[in-house]
Amino acid sequence: MRTYEIPRDYKGEGRILYIFSTKGLIFTCAGAGIGLIFYFILKMLGFATVGIIITLIFAAIGFAIGTLKVPEANGLEITKKTGGENIDDVIIRWIKFKKNGNKIYVYKPEEETKDGQ
Repeated sequence: MRTYEIPRDYKGEGRILYIFSTKGLIFTCAGAGIGLIFYFILKMLGFATVGIIITLIFAAIGFAIGTLKVPEANGLEITKKTGGENIDDVIIRWIKFKKNGNKIYVYKPEEETKDGQ
């Protein structure tokens, strides 16, 4: 049986039930919770099956937001700028952007000049 070195500074997320990371499980439960609201409303109207389907759709959307990353594609402007980032990070930044009145403040460190001043 082989032994493998495990890096000490490993910061990966643990997995729950093999497919869920902690963040993915939280987003899936949040999506399912939103879907359950629709389920109970539709169940009172006699459409329980439709409510279950909507709950599963919301749970899948929550899983996708918590797990997937934005693909790196050069065809669209948004994917050029956000390629490789988590979808939830992009959504949170967009909400902050809209909340601040469509303004982004970028603070750059001072640039060095050729003469060192």
